[in-house]
Amino acid sequence: MLLSATLLAACGQSADKTSTADSSAPADSGKTSAVATADTAQRIGNPKLLFTLGYTHNTPDGLALAPNGNIILSVPNLADNSQPASLVEIVGDSMRPYLSNLPVEPSTKKAAPMDLAFGPDGHLYYAENQYENDKNYKSRLMRVRVQNGKPGAVETVADGFGLANAVLWKGNTIYVTDSQWDLPDNDKGSAVMRFALAELNKGVVHLKPKTMDPHVLAFFTTKVNETGVDNGADGLDYDSQGRLYTGSFGDGTLYRMTLKPDGSLAKQEVVTTAGKQISCVDGLIIDRKTDKLYLCNSRQNAIEVVNLKDNSVTTLAQNGDTDGTGGLLDQPAEVLMKGNRLYISNFDKPEKNFVNSKSDAPHTMSVIDLQ
Repeated sequence: MLLSATLLAACGQSADKTSTADSSAPADSGKTSAVATADTAQRIGNPKLLFTLGYTHNTPDGLALAPNGNIILSVPNLADNSQPASLVEIVGDSMRPYLSNLPVEPSTKKAAPMDLAFGPDGHLYYAENQYENDKNYKSRLMRVRVQNGKPGAVETVADGFGLANAVLWKGNTIYVTDSQWDLPDNDKGSAVMRFALAELNKGVVHLKPKTMDPHVLAFFTTKVNETGVDNGADGLDYDSQGRLYTGSFGDGTLYRMTLKPDGSLAKQEVVTTAGKQISCVDGLIIDRKTDKLYLCNSRQNAIEVVNLKDNSVTTLAQNGDTDGTGGLLDQPAEVLMKGNRLYISNFDKPEKNFVNSKSDAPHTMSVIDLQ
């Protein structure tokens, strides 16, 4: 792989829990109005710092557990996309380069990897979000061919997404959320798509934008609130009964999808939760041993837990507006469970009326050790 000096400086070292972002980092960007501060928001839980990243890795996002037990992290660098996107590998409490020469989308000249997952074929699949570069359905589903544990060629397997976001393998089917799948009469739409591995192996799948494409499993409408965000379906996982769950980034609605034996949709419903109201759903993961759903409430700098046995909501961790120093949450975007440890990527790219008020260094990964 071709690795720039900046990537090596940021990644090719053991995690330094006291290090800060590169001194050459640009000035704070993305300032917005916050609804709470570190002084006024309630602090719950005790997230810890895993490591800091340099400004060359300014929006850590997707997390995937590799067959060898390591974790692959995607870094789309959407807060400052003058920095090239990359994938890095988390080994214990350290990180190292995994894949830095990601192929760019031909018209935008950018790569933007979001969520990712290893398929039953052993290859790594990631959703590419081109929405901030071009809203004209330029996002893609990509495949990294992995041989002997090493990444190789990267290829497009599906294109025509609005905002490809989460990816999930269930058997030989991959499910992908599109947070901006609009229809001619609904510009607040989002969807969960599904693709069979056999179809992806036949050639690139071309979606038909602004239609109920045959790959659409479920469709949703976002209710826009004071944030002005109309992004919909985001994180994605399934419970012990095989039911899929996703949630709306814009309005916090949690959805459940029950499947038929052939994988098609049997029922789609809103999960009516008890306790705390969830205002935003970003990445999520389900512990299928307990049927507890862990989700990133990016708007409130919080990790929420939904007990799917009774749909009760509790807050695992929450804090006010910080820069992530010491492991505090700084707009958490993705969660991954490995053993009793919850890994959290802090995206740190705020929207209007989010607790996180600006994108700033240090850029961090947090962990929570579960009881």
